[in-house]
Amino acid sequence: MSRLPFSLAGAACALLLAACSPKFDWREVRGGDAPFIVLLPAKPASHTRTIDLDGVKVAMTMTAAEVDGVTFAVGSAEMQDAAQAQQALAAMKTALVRNIGGSITQEKTAGPATIDVEAKGAQARVLIARFAARDKRIYQAVMLGNEKAISRDAADTFFTSFKPG
Repeated sequence: MSRLPFSLAGAACALLLAACSPKFDWREVRGGDAPFIVLLPAKPASHTRTIDLDGVKVAMTMTAAEVDGVTFAVGSAEMQDAAQAQQALAAMKTALVRNIGGSITQEKTAGPATIDVEAKGAQARVLIARFAARDKRIYQAVMLGNEKAISRDAADTFFTSFKPG
């Protein structure tokens, strides 16, 4: 009996399984330095860097994953007090929209401590973001990618799972 048919059958099964693998491999991620929970669509990486929020320098930790050129990220930082945290929300929003060379297409406020934004930028990039403050801590949950690659189902999964501490 020839081994060629078995090899071809094995290769066909491997291709079939690869075709059935999910595009998004959602996993629960908890913040390492800040209390939050979120579902990310792939294995995340984290890094911390200093950012400037309207003259206030803070260390922001970003935890992010990318699928098909779409980035899903949660950033967190601690301000000196709760009033400063509230002011930081507008600074984060302005900075992210400016970074994509964009303009806001939708914005809604959910109470004094949460802002949801959608913006369109250069090269058909879309930004969907939630900015939140909890006491002295600030958060930004961000989905960023090409307009054609953005999935509304993925956005719903990501943003409904995001629970800042």
